[in-house]
Amino acid sequence: MKIKTRIPDYVLCDTTEADVPLILAFIHELAEYEKLADEVVASEDVLRESLFGDRRVAEVLLGYYQGEPVSFAVFFHNFSTFLGQPGIYLEDIYVKPQMRGKGLGKSMLAYLARLALTRNCGRFEWSVLDWNESALKFYRSVGAIPMDEWTVQRLEADPLEAFAKEFDSEE
Repeated sequence: MKIKTRIPDYVLCDTTEADVPLILAFIHELAEYEKLADEVVASEDVLRESLFGDRRVAEVLLGYYQGEPVSFAVFFHNFSTFLGQPGIYLEDIYVKPQMRGKGLGKSMLAYLARLALTRNCGRFEWSVLDWNESALKFYRSVGAIPMDEWTVQRLEADPLEAFAKEFDSEE
C-alpha cells in the first residue's frame, strides 16, 4: 500500500517479501553509519521468516522519493503493563545521508506516531545512540523526551545461552 505524504514525490510503502533484499541493504547501510557493520548477521532468509513468516515479529516501512528508495523504518508492538495498552517500538529509522534535511524522516516518524494512535497504542518509543547529536536534537524538536532514569539492558549470544541454562525445568 502506498501512503502519500505532504512532501511532493515522497511516499511511504508497506513491504512485501519481494522487498527483503532492499531491507537487508538498508540494514547494512544503517550499520555502516552507526559504525556497527561487523555486528550485522541478518540474512535474507532470516528477514523473510521474521517479517513475513508464520510468526511475524516486526514490520518495515519504506520511503520512496521520486521512485527511489531513500528511507526505512523497522518497528514492532510492545506492551505497557502500567497503561494496559500496546505500544510501538521503533527499532530503526534511517534516511540516506544525501536525502537528509528534507523532512523525510520527520514525515516517516509522524506517520508511525499516527499509526500508533490508530492501533490504540499508548506509547511510541525508540532508542538513539548517545553520540548522535543531530538525531537527539531532532527528536527533542518533535516533543520526544529522554527516559533518563532507564537504561537498556541486553543479553545476547553466549551470555544469553548461559543464562538460559539457569532455568530448571521438570521436563
